[in-house]
Amino acid sequence: MKCPFCNQDNTRVIDSRPVPDNNSIRRRRQCDECGKRFTTYEKIETIPLVVIKKDQSREQYDRTKIQDGIMRACYKRPISVEQIEKIIDEIETEIFNKEDREIPSTEIGEIVMDKLKDLDAVTYVRFASVYREFKDVNTFMDELKKILN
Repeated sequence: MKCPFCNQDNTRVIDSRPVPDNNSIRRRRQCDECGKRFTTYEKIETIPLVVIKKDQSREQYDRTKIQDGIMRACYKRPISVEQIEKIIDEIETEIFNKEDREIPSTEIGEIVMDKLKDLDAVTYVRFASVYREFKDVNTFMDELKKILN
């Protein structure tokens, strides 16, 4: 592992421990040349997951797309970055635990909405309004009634 400070190859692991999601390992390293410390994460490599879009085109799964959508929905809400990361990790675990290597984007959207519903009602409605493409106030009200019941 190259040192991010001096670019030398001489680094050693000082400490290793599993990350709470149990899908990666956190390693604390120290450079033998400059003495600076840094952290790396090893993540289990998985078989690529393909997402089937609404227009039936396919693209490789991208975590940042889920993250961006949730971040927009959480804008100015009392939700911490740790809570967002935890939800994204839960969503990924659910997606990758499925047997299929292809998953419709609609299924991912439903999983995201289920997780957001438990987190924060406003965040859920914001995400649903974009995801379900509400055309008018009536469809928006229908979704609100589902939450209130």
